[in-house]
Amino acid sequence: MRTCQQLGQFTLASVSSLGYAARLFAQMGVQVTGLWGRGRLLSQQIHFIGNYSLTIIAVSGLFVGFVLGLQGYYTLNRYGSEQALGLLVALSLVRELGPVVTALLYAGRAGTSLTAEIGLMKAGEQLAAMEMMAVDPISRILVPRFWGGVIAMPILATIFSAVGILGGYVVGVLLIGVDAGAFWSQMQAGVDVIKDVANGVIKSIVFGFAVTFIALYEGFEAKPTPEGVAYATTRTVVKSSLAVLGLDFILTALMFS
Repeated sequence: MRTCQQLGQFTLASVSSLGYAARLFAQMGVQVTGLWGRGRLLSQQIHFIGNYSLTIIAVSGLFVGFVLGLQGYYTLNRYGSEQALGLLVALSLVRELGPVVTALLYAGRAGTSLTAEIGLMKAGEQLAAMEMMAVDPISRILVPRFWGGVIAMPILATIFSAVGILGGYVVGVLLIGVDAGAFWSQMQAGVDVIKDVANGVIKSIVFGFAVTFIALYEGFEAKPTPEGVAYATTRTVVKSSLAVLGLDFILTALMFS
């Protein structure tokens, strides 16, 4: 009986949290029109989220490109197809690794920062003070950060893929000795702008929605204590990583089936 009661309480709490999260997501989506008068807030958040994540994104993309160039060459060399190395590197980055790895790095860097920032504002009663002054904390605090993350995410994914392709070129062409003309021509002929590049951009936008919303929601619902904020940042990384991987499977099945 006690187990059934605990299961029922857990189910009710989960449904209640899901419903509140859906209402919060809808509210932030509807209030996008209010950003026209707050362009400075939006640009500040794009700078905070994007520029501060740029270094880890670029460096990670370069090393992922190095590994793809090295492993791809060894694999293709077995079949005498090492000239297709550029195509392999480009498709791997544009379709999958670019959006997915960028989203995971974004969750660990910018997502935790957003959660900690909102959680500390709640612990310091700054959000409650805004409500006392008739200022909606959702439109003033959450909405600019939400749309800033959505805008910054595809830009970061594009930079990751571009730097990764450059890293594959350095390893494959400059170090191993693959023909540079074949590297670029195979890539140009095999990568489709709509099927590959556009689908990768769509993936990154969806990941931006998911990761940024999870980060803001966890910070907004964090307990106003140091332990609560720390626990919220941990939940952000775990939930965001699972959401990215799950959405990647669904989107890949829909796009490339």
